Amino acid sequence: MKVEGIIPAILTPLTKEQAFHPGAAEKLVNRLIDSGVHGIFALGTNGEFHLFSQEEKLQIAETVVKAVNKRVPVFIGAGENSTEATISLSNQMADIGADVLSIITPYFVAPSQEELYQHFRTVSENVTLPVLLYNIPSRTGVSLEPETVERLAALPNIIGIKDSSGSFANIKAYLERTKEQSFSVLAGTDSLILDTLKAGGTGAVAATANVLPQTVVSIYESFKQGNIEESEHYQQQLQPLRDTFSLGSLPAPLKKAAELAGIDVGPPKRPIAELSGEPLLKVKKMLEGYGIEAKLAKEQ
Repeated sequence: MKVEGIIPAILTPLTKEQAFHPGAAEKLVNRLIDSGVHGIFALGTNGEFHLFSQEEKLQIAETVVKAVNKRVPVFIGAGENSTEATISLSNQMADIGADVLSIITPYFVAPSQEELYQHFRTVSENVTLPVLLYNIPSRTGVSLEPETVERLAALPNIIGIKDSSGSFANIKAYLERTKEQSFSVLAGTDSLILDTLKAGGTGAVAATANVLPQTVVSIYESFKQGNIEESEHYQQQLQPLRDTFSLGSLPAPLKKAAELAGIDVGPPKRPIAELSGEPLLKVKKMLEGYGIEAKLAKEQ
């Protein structure tokens, strides 16, 4: 399986009471697929996977799989801190009907590169689905080095990596190290989508697609059509939205932008708080720049 195109890292809709909102999740999935995305990625960092119980994760995954209904591949975050727990959750996700497992590096602990290799190798040998590696050192405290990724790319069902390090040099090193393998390298930092494609990457797992799906898809489609100037135009259009990400704790700014754009994703999972005050006004102004009228403006 080749992983390519724009795969939104979907937000997890919640009610005001902090419960998962299946109906809103179905609407979000349908909206994204109607916008031309090439896959759906659930229970990632912006999907707040680390704040849900195993039971909640399974409910979220089942809802997303049913909503997608085989229209595009479904990527489900199944990484846990221990190898054993990762294998267990991964196989439950397979039973639900996921197409690809996204396995993040362990977090809070700090494994060596050899320990990371053995972790992912053992997972890959004990699951039935393809594995997409997930590197996000700013959140986990550990990074998959290019040499380790090269070793992992040689394993049969490790098919690619989502890199959210924010380092284009890291992406280029992954591409160089795996160029002889059938292995997909995807941008996980939305500002690097076009650069990654130019360097030989196959696409992106993009959080900004929750709010601007057609814009993000257009980066990829324009590039594939050979229109680099147009692709660059769409890439630059993401920056105002990305600039608001620093206004609050992740994913509060993105969730508020989505909500104000009329996408019913609800609040972030506590302890993260909803945006208010000046940050909220800045998000509204950002949306106005895109020609999006803030749906909840009357409440402020």
